[in-house]
Amino acid sequence: MKKRENNMQWRLLTYTTLVALLCHSPSVLQAAEIDDLAQLTLSKANDLFTVNNRELLLSERYLEGAKADTLTAAQRPNPTFSLNTNNFNLQGSNGNGGLSNRTVDTIARIEQPIERGNKRALRMALAQNAVQASELDLRDAFRLQKQTLYIAYYDLLLAQQSEEILQSNQALYQNMLNAAELRLKAGDISSTDAARIRIDVLRAQNDLRQAQAERQKAQADLAYLIGKEQQANVIRINDSWPETTTAIIPASEDQLDQRPDIQAAMARIQVANENRKLAQAFTTRDITIGMQYEHYPSAGGGGGGNNNGRNTIGAGFSIPLFTGYQYQGEIARAEVDYTTAMEAEDRIRANAVGEVSRARADLDAAIEKVNRYDQNMLLEAEKTAHAAEFAYQHGAMGVTDLLDARRVLRALQIDAATAHADFAKSLASWRAAINPGDN
Repeated sequence: MKKRENNMQWRLLTYTTLVALLCHSPSVLQAAEIDDLAQLTLSKANDLFTVNNRELLLSERYLEGAKADTLTAAQRPNPTFSLNTNNFNLQGSNGNGGLSNRTVDTIARIEQPIERGNKRALRMALAQNAVQASELDLRDAFRLQKQTLYIAYYDLLLAQQSEEILQSNQALYQNMLNAAELRLKAGDISSTDAARIRIDVLRAQNDLRQAQAERQKAQADLAYLIGKEQQANVIRINDSWPETTTAIIPASEDQLDQRPDIQAAMARIQVANENRKLAQAFTTRDITIGMQYEHYPSAGGGGGGNNNGRNTIGAGFSIPLFTGYQYQGEIARAEVDYTTAMEAEDRIRANAVGEVSRARADLDAAIEKVNRYDQNMLLEAEKTAHAAEFAYQHGAMGVTDLLDARRVLRALQIDAATAHADFAKSLASWRAAINPGDN
């Protein structure tokens, strides 16, 4: 009995291990990933975008580089060490014995530059402000790329719906052509009417093929943004359009000030201001202090001199003399950069105000279009098409009028889907314009 229990426990452990290996095998994980892409939602697209978007990764590298610059800015100048030997006698001997007994003058000197004018603190402040600007650039890149993601996402959803509408339309035309061929043989319709139906079948096939191409291009655009180019052909949106009743957050000046592009421009004004102070600090002379040790041995052996040797120490300092150039170019350039940064902030703010106005105008127009299509135009077109079908089947309408009714319905269906896509993209642009933290 105990042996049987041990065998059962061993089998259970073996099965558990196999299941764990299977669940973590690359093929299973890849299949799960493909399944997610084949039923992609906006939430899943956001997750993939945050991890894989290449523009965001590039902005992160810029931020890391700016943080590395803070280490450079905080460093003090390194000291220098020099060793000089002179007083070699080219005509004879410098004494006998080892090198330490040679009658040559050896000087060991160490020098330390000392910065003045608060240059190190100014460099550190400049670097920290540059880091802040880079962090805000990363946020702005996230805002803009996420807006691009939403546009690509809804472009694909529109392409899918357009393709579905045209597939249904082609099937309808094909069924109509099959019925027309039978009626033509029976003499119920003329060959001209049958020819018109054939032309519309071919036209529907062309429209469907173009819609398939648009869908494939939309898949490629979205795949790049979420880092799944190799699986672009399996991406399919499993989502619906946002409702026009979605709460529209009103614009305010405070929200505009929170936009990362405006904040980054303000941070760059601080960078330019610190750089201006640093350029002015160049006119404050740095000094270099030094200490030295000098060894001059006594003449020995056959040197024949009366030198008793000496070992001495000394100290000194040096300062630059601004006799020709006093950093006028650096100061002038820093002033120009400061003015440029202020003008850039004003330009970015003005563009942001215009972006908000344009986004609101597009959003209001898109809401009205969607409501008109959903509440009036599409319903009337469907009624007209159904009435035309009924009239044609009972001989009260010609084939030309029927085809026209179907064309109008198909065009309005595609236009309605386009209106929904315009609203979804306008809503994303509006949120990006006024509320980048909740886009």
